[in-house]
Amino acid sequence: MRFLHTSDWHLGRSFHRVSLLDAQSAFLDHLVATVRERDVDAVLVAGDVYDRAVPPLPAVELFDTALHRLAEAGVPTVMISGNHDSARRLGVGAGLIERAGIHLRTDPAGVGTPVVLTDAHGDVALYGLPYLEPALVRERLGAAKAGHEAVLGAAMDRVRADLAERPASTRSVVLAHAFVAGGEPSDSERDITVGGVAAVPAGVFDGVDYVALGHLHGSQTVTPRVRYSGSPLAYSFSEADHRKSMWLIDLGPEGGIEAAERVDCPVPRALARIRGRLDDLLADPALVRHEESWVEATLTDPVRPSDPMARLTERFPHTLNLVFEPERTENDPFASYAQRLRDRSDQQIAEDFVAHVRGGAGPDGAERTVLYGAFDDVRVDAAEREREVGAR
Repeated sequence: MRFLHTSDWHLGRSFHRVSLLDAQSAFLDHLVATVRERDVDAVLVAGDVYDRAVPPLPAVELFDTALHRLAEAGVPTVMISGNHDSARRLGVGAGLIERAGIHLRTDPAGVGTPVVLTDAHGDVALYGLPYLEPALVRERLGAAKAGHEAVLGAAMDRVRADLAERPASTRSVVLAHAFVAGGEPSDSERDITVGGVAAVPAGVFDGVDYVALGHLHGSQTVTPRVRYSGSPLAYSFSEADHRKSMWLIDLGPEGGIEAAERVDCPVPRALARIRGRLDDLLADPALVRHEESWVEATLTDPVRPSDPMARLTERFPHTLNLVFEPERTENDPFASYAQRLRDRSDQQIAEDFVAHVRGGAGPDGAERTVLYGAFDDVRVDAAEREREVGAR
Protein backbone atom coordinates (compact mmCIF):
# COMPACT_ATOMS: atom_id res chain seq x y z
CA MET A 1 0.00 0.00 0.00
CA ARG A 2 1.36 3.39 -0.99
CA PHE A 3 1.03 6.46 1.26
CA LEU A 4 1.79 10.11 0.64
CA HIS A 5 2.92 11.59 3.95
CA THR A 6 2.75 15.37 4.43
CA SER A 7 2.25 17.78 7.33
CA ASP A 8 2.54 21.35 8.60
CA TRP A 9 0.71 23.12 5.79
CA HIS A 10 0.11 26.15 8.08
CA LEU A 11 -2.56 27.51 5.75
CA GLY A 12 -2.98 31.24 6.31
CA ARG A 13 0.61 31.88 7.34
CA SER A 14 2.67 34.64 5.78
CA PHE A 15 6.43 34.92 5.41
CA HIS A 16 7.69 38.17 6.92
CA ARG A 17 4.40 39.85 5.94
CA VAL A 18 4.43 38.35 2.42
CA SER A 19 1.29 36.32 1.75
CA LEU A 20 1.96 32.66 0.97
CA LEU A 21 -1.60 31.84 -0.07
CA ASP A 22 -0.70 31.46 -3.75
CA ALA A 23 2.30 29.29 -2.87
CA GLN A 24 0.15 27.13 -0.58
CA SER A 25 -2.40 26.77 -3.37
CA ALA A 26 0.37 25.69 -5.77
CA PHE A 27 1.55 23.12 -3.23
CA LEU A 28 -1.96 21.65 -2.93
CA ASP A 29 -2.18 21.49 -6.74
CA HIS A 30 1.10 19.56 -6.65
CA LEU A 31 -0.16 17.26 -3.89
CA VAL A 32 -3.32 16.33 -5.81
CA ALA A 33 -1.30 15.81 -9.01
CA THR A 34 1.11 13.54 -7.13
CA VAL A 35 -1.79 11.52 -5.71
CA ARG A 36 -3.13 10.93 -9.23
CA GLU A 37 0.18 10.39 -11.03
CA ARG A 38 1.91 8.16 -8.48
CA ASP A 39 -0.99 5.77 -7.71
CA VAL A 40 -1.22 6.83 -4.07
CA ASP A 41 -3.56 4.69 -1.96
CA ALA A 42 -3.95 7.12 0.95
CA VAL A 43 -2.81 10.61 1.98
CA LEU A 44 -1.52 11.16 5.54
CA VAL A 45 -1.58 14.73 6.91
CA ALA A 46 0.20 14.85 10.27
CA GLY A 47 -1.15 18.07 11.77
CA ASP A 48 -0.86 21.88 11.67
CA VAL A 49 -3.24 22.14 8.75
CA TYR A 50 -3.86 25.78 9.71
CA ASP A 51 -1.44 28.26 11.22
CA ARG A 52 -3.72 29.38 14.02
CA ALA A 53 -6.87 28.44 15.88
CA VAL A 54 -9.07 30.88 13.95
CA PRO A 55 -7.66 30.91 10.40
CA PRO A 56 -8.47 33.65 7.88
CA LEU A 57 -11.31 32.96 5.47
CA PRO A 58 -9.06 32.54 2.38
CA ALA A 59 -7.18 29.77 4.21
CA VAL A 60 -10.44 28.02 5.09
CA GLU A 61 -11.58 28.26 1.46
CA LEU A 62 -8.26 26.81 0.29
CA PHE A 63 -8.62 23.92 2.74
CA ASP A 64 -12.21 23.30 1.63
CA THR A 65 -11.13 23.19 -2.02
CA ALA A 66 -8.32 20.75 -1.18
CA LEU A 67 -10.75 18.40 0.59
CA HIS A 68 -13.11 18.43 -2.39
CA ARG A 69 -10.28 17.64 -4.79
CA LEU A 70 -8.95 14.79 -2.65
CA ALA A 71 -12.46 13.37 -2.34
CA GLU A 72 -12.93 13.61 -6.11
CA ALA A 73 -9.66 11.71 -6.61
CA GLY A 74 -11.20 8.82 -4.68
CA VAL A 75 -8.14 8.45 -2.45
CA PRO A 76 -8.71 8.24 1.33
CA THR A 77 -7.13 11.00 3.41
CA VAL A 78 -6.35 10.71 7.12
CA MET A 79 -5.67 14.03 8.84
CA ILE A 80 -4.92 14.97 12.45
CA SER A 81 -4.90 18.31 14.25
CA GLY A 82 -1.58 19.85 15.34
CA ASN A 83 -0.62 22.27 18.09
CA HIS A 84 -1.41 25.27 15.83
CA ASP A 85 -4.89 24.01 14.95
CA SER A 86 -8.08 24.35 16.92
CA ALA A 87 -8.93 20.67 17.18
CA ARG A 88 -12.62 21.37 17.71
CA ARG A 89 -12.87 23.70 14.73
CA LEU A 90 -10.93 21.39 12.44
CA GLY A 91 -13.07 18.45 13.52
CA VAL A 92 -16.45 20.08 12.83
CA GLY A 93 -18.42 17.84 10.49
CA ALA A 94 -15.88 15.01 10.71
CA GLY A 95 -18.57 12.34 10.72
CA LEU A 96 -20.20 13.69 7.59
CA ILE A 97 -16.92 14.39 5.80
CA GLU A 98 -15.81 10.82 6.51
CA ARG A 99 -18.41 9.60 4.04
CA ALA A 100 -16.34 11.26 1.31
CA GLY A 101 -13.19 9.41 2.40
CA ILE A 102 -11.71 12.30 4.41
CA HIS A 103 -10.98 11.08 7.93
CA LEU A 104 -10.38 13.91 10.43
CA ARG A 105 -8.90 12.72 13.72
CA THR A 106 -8.98 15.57 16.24
CA ASP A 107 -10.43 13.99 19.41
CA PRO A 108 -7.91 12.36 21.80
CA ALA A 109 -10.60 9.89 22.87
CA GLY A 110 -10.48 8.29 19.41
CA VAL A 111 -6.76 7.46 19.29
CA GLY A 112 -7.47 3.72 19.54
CA THR A 113 -10.07 3.69 16.75
CA PRO A 114 -8.35 3.33 13.37
CA VAL A 115 -9.29 4.00 9.80
CA VAL A 116 -9.04 0.55 8.21
CA LEU A 117 -8.02 0.22 4.58
CA THR A 118 -7.74 -3.05 2.69
CA ASP A 119 -5.61 -4.24 -0.20
CA ALA A 120 -4.76 -7.62 -1.71
CA HIS A 121 -2.61 -8.47 1.32
CA GLY A 122 -5.18 -7.67 4.01
CA ASP A 123 -5.99 -4.79 6.34
CA VAL A 124 -3.97 -1.70 7.22
CA ALA A 125 -5.07 0.11 10.40
CA LEU A 126 -4.30 3.85 10.43
CA TYR A 127 -4.41 5.50 13.85
CA GLY A 128 -4.61 9.29 14.17
CA LEU A 129 -3.04 10.78 17.31
CA PRO A 130 -3.84 14.52 17.27
CA TYR A 131 -1.51 16.86 19.13
CA LEU A 132 -1.87 15.90 22.80
CA GLU A 133 -1.40 18.83 25.19
CA PRO A 134 -0.35 16.89 28.33
CA ALA A 135 -2.15 18.98 30.96
CA LEU A 136 -5.41 18.87 28.98
CA VAL A 137 -5.52 15.17 28.04
CA ARG A 138 -3.70 13.39 30.85
CA GLU A 139 -6.83 12.35 32.74
CA ARG A 140 -8.78 11.44 29.60
CA LEU A 141 -6.02 9.08 28.49
CA GLY A 142 -5.19 7.77 31.96
CA ALA A 143 -1.55 8.86 31.71
CA ALA A 144 0.57 8.51 34.84
CA LYS A 145 2.12 11.97 34.47
CA ALA A 146 1.46 15.22 32.63
CA GLY A 147 4.30 14.98 30.13
CA HIS A 148 4.57 14.40 26.40
CA GLU A 149 6.09 10.94 26.78
CA ALA A 150 3.42 9.91 29.29
CA VAL A 151 0.41 11.00 27.24
CA LEU A 152 1.82 9.66 23.97
CA GLY A 153 2.64 6.41 25.75
CA ALA A 154 -0.93 6.18 27.02
CA ALA A 155 -2.26 6.87 23.53
CA MET A 156 0.02 4.22 22.03
CA ASP A 157 -1.14 1.73 24.68
CA ARG A 158 -4.63 2.16 23.25
CA VAL A 159 -3.28 1.68 19.73
CA ARG A 160 -1.47 -1.51 20.67
CA ALA A 161 -4.51 -2.81 22.58
CA ASP A 162 -6.69 -2.33 19.50
CA LEU A 163 -4.09 -3.99 17.27
CA ALA A 164 -3.94 -6.98 19.60
CA GLU A 165 -7.64 -7.63 18.92
CA ARG A 166 -7.12 -7.68 15.15
CA PRO A 167 -5.76 -10.46 12.91
CA ALA A 168 -2.00 -10.89 13.27
CA SER A 169 -1.55 -9.96 9.61
CA THR A 170 -2.92 -6.45 10.16
CA ARG A 171 -0.38 -3.79 9.23
CA SER A 172 -0.38 -0.51 11.14
CA VAL A 173 0.37 3.17 10.63
CA VAL A 174 0.30 5.97 13.23
CA LEU A 175 0.00 9.69 12.53
CA ALA A 176 1.30 11.89 15.35
CA HIS A 177 2.21 15.51 15.97
CA ALA A 178 5.13 15.68 18.39
CA PHE A 179 8.80 16.47 18.90
CA VAL A 180 10.59 13.11 18.77
CA ALA A 181 14.16 12.84 20.04
CA GLY A 182 16.64 12.90 17.19
CA GLY A 183 14.67 15.42 15.16
CA GLU A 184 16.19 18.79 14.19
CA PRO A 185 13.95 21.81 14.93
CA SER A 186 13.91 25.20 13.18
CA ASP A 187 12.91 28.71 14.27
CA SER A 188 9.35 28.52 12.93
CA GLU A 189 7.92 25.78 15.19
CA ARG A 190 6.01 26.78 18.30
CA ASP A 191 7.64 25.61 21.54
CA ILE A 192 5.80 22.66 23.14
CA THR A 193 8.16 22.18 26.09
CA VAL A 194 6.58 20.64 29.20
CA GLY A 195 8.55 20.63 32.45
CA GLY A 196 11.70 21.51 30.57
CA VAL A 197 11.25 18.53 28.22
CA ALA A 198 9.96 18.80 24.65
CA ALA A 199 11.22 15.62 22.98
CA VAL A 200 9.93 12.08 23.41
CA PRO A 201 11.88 8.92 22.52
CA ALA A 202 11.09 7.21 19.23
CA GLY A 203 10.57 4.00 21.21
CA VAL A 204 7.20 5.29 22.41
CA PHE A 205 5.90 4.26 18.97
CA ASP A 206 7.12 0.65 19.14
CA GLY A 207 4.76 -1.94 17.74
CA VAL A 208 3.59 -0.25 14.52
CA ASP A 209 4.94 -0.43 10.98
CA TYR A 210 5.15 3.26 10.10
CA VAL A 211 4.90 6.53 12.02
CA ALA A 212 4.02 9.65 10.00
CA LEU A 213 5.14 12.61 12.09
CA GLY A 214 4.34 16.30 11.98
CA HIS A 215 5.58 19.37 13.93
CA LEU A 216 9.23 19.74 12.85
CA HIS A 217 9.55 21.63 9.58
CA GLY A 218 12.56 19.80 8.16
CA SER A 219 12.04 16.50 6.32
CA GLN A 220 13.99 13.89 8.26
CA THR A 221 14.26 10.23 9.17
CA VAL A 222 14.37 9.50 12.90
CA THR A 223 14.41 5.75 12.20
CA PRO A 224 13.51 3.98 8.93
CA ARG A 225 9.93 3.60 10.17
CA VAL A 226 9.62 6.96 12.00
CA ARG A 227 9.79 10.00 9.73
CA TYR A 228 8.95 13.70 9.51
CA SER A 229 7.69 14.95 6.17
CA GLY A 230 8.47 18.54 7.13
CA SER A 231 6.51 21.58 5.98
CA PRO A 232 5.90 21.99 2.24
CA LEU A 233 7.08 25.61 2.35
CA ALA A 234 9.75 27.48 4.29
CA TYR A 235 8.27 29.51 7.13
CA SER A 236 11.46 31.08 8.50
CA PHE A 237 14.93 31.89 7.21
CA SER A 238 16.27 29.11 9.45
CA GLU A 239 14.78 26.79 6.81
CA ALA A 240 16.82 28.30 3.96
CA ASP A 241 18.78 25.07 3.48
CA HIS A 242 15.77 22.75 3.74
CA ARG A 243 14.72 20.62 0.80
CA LYS A 244 10.92 20.82 1.04
CA SER A 245 9.24 17.54 0.17
CA MET A 246 6.69 14.85 0.99
CA TRP A 247 7.36 11.18 1.71
CA LEU A 248 6.05 8.55 -0.69
CA ILE A 249 6.00 5.38 1.43
CA ASP A 250 5.44 1.86 0.11
CA LEU A 251 4.27 -0.47 2.88
CA GLY A 252 5.06 -4.10 2.11
CA PRO A 253 2.62 -7.04 2.31
CA GLU A 254 4.03 -8.04 5.71
CA GLY A 255 4.41 -4.53 7.09
CA GLY A 256 7.99 -3.57 6.28
CA ILE A 257 8.85 -0.32 4.47
CA GLU A 258 9.68 -1.45 0.94
CA ALA A 259 10.49 2.01 -0.38
CA ALA A 260 10.63 5.61 0.86
CA GLU A 261 10.96 8.38 -1.72
CA ARG A 262 11.06 12.13 -1.24
CA VAL A 263 8.77 14.03 -3.61
CA ASP A 264 9.92 17.64 -3.92
CA CYS A 265 7.47 20.49 -3.39
CA PRO A 266 7.27 23.65 -5.55
CA VAL A 267 9.52 26.49 -4.36
CA PRO A 268 7.85 29.91 -4.74
CA ARG A 269 11.14 31.79 -4.30
CA ALA A 270 14.57 30.77 -3.05
CA LEU A 271 15.72 31.94 0.41
CA ALA A 272 19.11 33.48 1.06
CA ARG A 273 20.90 34.55 4.23
CA ILE A 274 23.71 36.98 3.51
CA ARG A 275 26.11 38.48 6.01
CA GLY A 276 28.74 41.21 6.00
CA ARG A 277 29.27 44.95 5.88
CA LEU A 278 26.68 46.78 3.80
CA ASP A 279 29.09 48.14 1.18
CA ASP A 280 30.62 44.68 0.74
CA LEU A 281 27.21 43.05 0.25
CA LEU A 282 26.24 45.63 -2.34
CA ALA A 283 29.46 45.07 -4.30
CA ASP A 284 30.08 41.32 -3.95
CA PRO A 285 29.72 39.67 -7.42
CA ALA A 286 29.24 36.24 -5.80
CA LEU A 287 25.83 37.39 -4.52
CA VAL A 288 24.32 37.84 -7.99
CA ARG A 289 22.55 34.49 -7.55
CA HIS A 290 20.57 35.93 -4.63
CA GLU A 291 19.24 39.04 -6.35
CA GLU A 292 15.83 37.44 -6.96
CA SER A 293 15.70 35.53 -3.66
CA TRP A 294 13.91 36.39 -0.46
CA VAL A 295 16.82 37.76 1.55
CA GLU A 296 17.71 38.04 5.20
CA ALA A 297 20.70 40.35 5.54
CA THR A 298 22.87 40.46 8.65
CA LEU A 299 24.93 43.64 8.71
CA THR A 300 28.21 43.56 10.62
CA ASP A 301 29.19 47.22 10.20
CA PRO A 302 30.68 48.56 13.49
CA VAL A 303 28.31 51.55 13.17
CA ARG A 304 24.80 51.21 11.80
CA PRO A 305 24.83 52.55 8.22
CA SER A 306 22.24 55.05 7.01
CA ASP A 307 19.16 53.81 5.09
CA PRO A 308 20.34 50.18 5.03
CA MET A 309 17.05 48.66 3.88
CA ALA A 310 16.58 51.13 1.03
CA ARG A 311 20.14 50.55 -0.18
CA LEU A 312 19.83 46.75 0.09
CA THR A 313 16.57 46.62 -1.83
CA GLU A 314 18.17 48.44 -4.74
CA ARG A 315 20.22 45.29 -5.37
CA PHE A 316 18.10 42.71 -3.54
CA PRO A 317 14.50 43.87 -4.12
CA HIS A 318 13.05 40.99 -2.09
CA THR A 319 14.91 41.71 1.13
CA LEU A 320 12.50 40.87 3.94
CA ASN A 321 14.54 40.85 7.13
CA LEU A 322 17.40 42.99 8.40
CA VAL A 323 19.59 42.00 11.36
CA PHE A 324 22.35 44.08 12.95
CA GLU A 325 25.29 42.24 14.50
CA PRO A 326 28.22 44.71 14.70
CA GLU A 327 31.68 43.18 14.61
CA ARG A 328 32.68 42.96 18.26
CA THR A 329 34.78 40.74 20.49
CA GLU A 330 33.07 38.21 22.77
CA ASN A 331 33.97 40.29 25.83
CA ASP A 332 32.70 43.57 24.38
CA PRO A 333 30.08 44.92 26.84
CA PHE A 334 28.06 46.20 23.88
CA ALA A 335 27.77 42.78 22.22
CA SER A 336 24.29 42.08 20.91
CA TYR A 337 21.78 40.99 23.52
CA ALA A 338 20.13 38.85 20.84
CA GLN A 339 23.45 37.08 20.25
CA ARG A 340 23.73 36.20 23.93
CA LEU A 341 20.24 34.73 23.92
CA ARG A 342 20.55 32.78 20.68
CA ASP A 343 19.78 29.04 20.95
CA ARG A 344 18.76 29.37 24.61
CA SER A 345 15.37 28.24 25.86
CA ASP A 346 13.06 30.36 28.02
CA GLN A 347 13.96 28.13 30.96
CA GLN A 348 17.70 28.68 30.47
CA ILE A 349 17.25 32.44 30.13
CA ALA A 350 15.24 32.54 33.37
CA GLU A 351 17.87 30.48 35.20
CA ASP A 352 20.61 32.80 33.91
CA PHE A 353 18.63 35.78 35.22
CA VAL A 354 18.41 34.20 38.68
CA ALA A 355 22.16 33.59 38.65
CA HIS A 356 22.78 37.19 37.52
CA VAL A 357 20.75 38.86 40.27
CA ARG A 358 22.30 36.57 42.91
CA GLY A 359 25.82 37.29 41.77
CA GLY A 360 26.49 33.82 40.37
CA ALA A 361 24.35 31.27 42.28
CA GLY A 362 21.74 29.76 39.98
CA PRO A 363 18.41 28.22 41.06
CA ASP A 364 18.39 25.03 43.10
CA GLY A 365 16.28 21.98 42.26
CA ALA A 366 13.13 23.24 43.98
CA GLU A 367 13.40 26.62 42.28
CA ARG A 368 13.89 25.00 38.87
CA THR A 369 10.68 23.06 39.50
CA VAL A 370 8.86 26.33 40.21
CA LEU A 371 10.19 27.82 36.98
CA TYR A 372 9.15 24.71 35.03
CA GLY A 373 5.68 25.00 36.50
CA ALA A 374 5.39 28.69 35.66
CA PHE A 375 6.34 28.18 32.00
CA ASP A 376 4.03 25.17 31.75
CA ASP A 377 1.13 27.13 33.25
CA VAL A 378 1.59 29.93 30.71
CA ARG A 379 1.69 27.49 27.80
CA VAL A 380 -1.32 25.50 29.02
CA ASP A 381 -3.26 28.71 29.59
CA ALA A 382 -2.54 29.73 25.99
CA ALA A 383 -3.67 26.29 24.78
CA GLU A 384 -6.90 26.52 26.77
CA ARG A 385 -7.58 30.01 25.39
CA GLU A 386 -7.15 28.70 21.84
CA ARG A 387 -9.45 25.77 22.62
CA GLU A 388 -12.12 28.16 23.94
CA VAL A 389 -11.78 30.35 20.84
CA GLY A 390 -12.06 27.27 18.64
CA ALA A 391 -15.24 26.18 20.44
CA ARG A 392 -17.02 29.49 19.81
